[in-house]
Amino acid sequence: MARIDEDQRDRQPRLDAPKGLRASVLRGRRQRTSRDRFGRFTEWIARAMGTPWFLFGLTLFVIAWMLYNTLAPQGWRFDDAAIGFTALTLILSLQASYAAPLILLAQNRQDDRDRVQIEQDRQRAERNLADTEYLAREVVALRLLVRDMASKDFIRAELRSLLEDLEKRDVENAADSEPRRGAPGTRSA
Repeated sequence: MARIDEDQRDRQPRLDAPKGLRASVLRGRRQRTSRDRFGRFTEWIARAMGTPWFLFGLTLFVIAWMLYNTLAPQGWRFDDAAIGFTALTLILSLQASYAAPLILLAQNRQDDRDRVQIEQDRQRAERNLADTEYLAREVVALRLLVRDMASKDFIRAELRSLLEDLEKRDVENAADSEPRRGAPGTRSA
């Protein structure tokens, strides 16, 4: 039973990932976490390369390299200034050649997250609009009901009118219940 629930959960599309990046059913969980781990690594590299500390550290590295290969005894130097610091140039070129794709991968991941966020925002906005329209219709319906409802003043006036009618009827009933004095069949003294 638990295995069936896991299979059904794996078949359902993930809503937190764009459609193009959703894992298929055939791919294992290990591959997804591996890809995600690499993606997090690329984002970490891109964030680290974009900081002032990275630029400061790279500048210190280049200065130290150049000073060592300029001021150290000739036998200890490994990248001579006479040939233009070839090894340093190759190292910096290698760093740049790896940095550019890693930064692009990180940007692609951010674009995918932004796309998901935009879709969620659009759905939330649609729900908010539907809720607002529903509430507006309910407010209009309540206003129509209140307009048809009797007001406090109207009810007071109706009650006063009924009270006056009851008093008149009581007076008439009292007058009808008193014996009539000049009516035939009664004796007058």
